[in-house]
Amino acid sequence: MISPRYFALIPAAGVGARMRAGCPKQYMPLAGKPMLRHVLDTFAATPEIAHTYVVVSAEDGYIADVLSGARHLFDRISVIYNGGATRHQSVLNGLRAIGGHVGEDDWVLVHDAARPGLTGELIGKLARELRDDAVGGLLALPVVDTLKRSDGERRAQATVSREHLWAAQTPQMFRYALLRRALEEADEVTDEASAVEALGLQPKLVEGSPRNLKVTLPHDVALAELYLKGIA
Repeated sequence: MISPRYFALIPAAGVGARMRAGCPKQYMPLAGKPMLRHVLDTFAATPEIAHTYVVVSAEDGYIADVLSGARHLFDRISVIYNGGATRHQSVLNGLRAIGGHVGEDDWVLVHDAARPGLTGELIGKLARELRDDAVGGLLALPVVDTLKRSDGERRAQATVSREHLWAAQTPQMFRYALLRRALEEADEVTDEASAVEALGLQPKLVEGSPRNLKVTLPHDVALAELYLKGIA
């Protein structure tokens, strides 16, 4: 029996409107190189990953420059120019594009281009904990803050119990056939796990790391740089 392989899929077609940068946020310079390059370098250096696919928009004018100065990525990274208007669409387009290269039982790790703090150790931990799992799962962190539900005017209406609550991270790791079916059958979703949940399945939560934060707002940049420089 052939052991399933592990593939990474990076949706990177977003425009990063909330960052208010001069380019899509995944291409912003961060700790000496574009944010997306940190992600690609991490996956390329992780032995468990057979290959990495990055999904960008058809009009993307940045990815070629990111890869041109990184010869070590040439045989480890493939670019797919069919990104959609949403993450859901980009991931599904990417899955359809790689269908001839990936087996139905192979694992696909979908990771945010804006999470540059991912490490090979986290990827390895996820792969080890899920390799025999019937469903798959994702990195996540237990919620530690007190949660409030607000009204339309930002006034607290209630305190929400944080028991059993987790904040989802990426990678989110599922077998190719299951993930493709989940995304093809789901309405618009914000992550892959919710599409799998809609099938009645329960993805496993694997504890991640605070350094694997998503860079969304300008103040996230400084914290991400601290982690990448080994200061935080």
